[in-house]
Amino acid sequence: MPSSSSSDAVVPVTSDLPGDGPAGVSPTPDVPKPVRGQKGYKRSRLGRNLVAAIAVGVGLGVVILLSLLIQRQGFVLVLACVTAIGTWELAGALRRGADIRVSTPVLLVGGQAVVWLSWPFGLHGAAIALAATVLGCLLWRMRTGAAHFVRDISASLFVAVYVPLLVAFAVQLTVAPDGVGRVLTFLLCVVASDVGGYAAGVVAGRHPMAPTISPKKSWEGFGGSLVAGMVAGALCLGLLLDAPWYWGLLVGLLLVATATLGDLVESLVKRDIGVKDMGNLLPGHGGLMDRLDSLLPTAFVAWAILGIVVPLA
Repeated sequence: MPSSSSSDAVVPVTSDLPGDGPAGVSPTPDVPKPVRGQKGYKRSRLGRNLVAAIAVGVGLGVVILLSLLIQRQGFVLVLACVTAIGTWELAGALRRGADIRVSTPVLLVGGQAVVWLSWPFGLHGAAIALAATVLGCLLWRMRTGAAHFVRDISASLFVAVYVPLLVAFAVQLTVAPDGVGRVLTFLLCVVASDVGGYAAGVVAGRHPMAPTISPKKSWEGFGGSLVAGMVAGALCLGLLLDAPWYWGLLVGLLLVATATLGDLVESLVKRDIGVKDMGNLLPGHGGLMDRLDSLLPTAFVAWAILGIVVPLA
């Protein structure tokens, strides 16, 4: 943190040209704009490259819709790619930020097993693949000795559960007979939450929700997320799943709450290991994991609550 003497003082800029000011001093010195950490610095209320963020979001949406509408099981391939990229980014962030060495090769292979075995064998197949991945991580890490063994293995287990296992619940949404409606309900509620919260936060955000974790989040933004998510839930259940619209209000509320908590959890992870973004794959968003933070835990809640209010035949 720079001292006040180095950041606040304005140093006169000398000039050989005559001017209206004192001799040797430019009348309108070019003072550089304050940077983060200096007095007078103001962050844009938009907080990110909005054009790039929208373009990337639209592109991802097109890929998702095409995979679902052409052949819904094709979305499982998208989820498998997401699992691999997310695992790679999270493992890299842990190594880069805190020098935590997870068993990346085992996690990449095991993550694919969790996703693909959950398609034909359900959560039973995912559980078997996850257990095998855990054993593989233990064996892989044994090669480098006892130093930081518990820390590295704990991080490996966290990655295995946080990415591929939670993705497996999105697979279960996809392969259901009405999988297109279930996946779209899940995704549209999260997107509505993100858009509603962002808009409300920019326009009316005044009261920080969790200033020590995510300073940009406000209670006003959370209110916007709730309204948008509940409306999306009601519309999706009524139009896509042929279920009573009022159940959609509950679905939207739960998904918005989970998405918000998921975002805060990843913010805590990034603050703990000292990184700003999990990666730089997506312009305007950071890494893919920076987009998955709200989706991963919400996939489980969507699978659970939709299984109750819209039970499979």
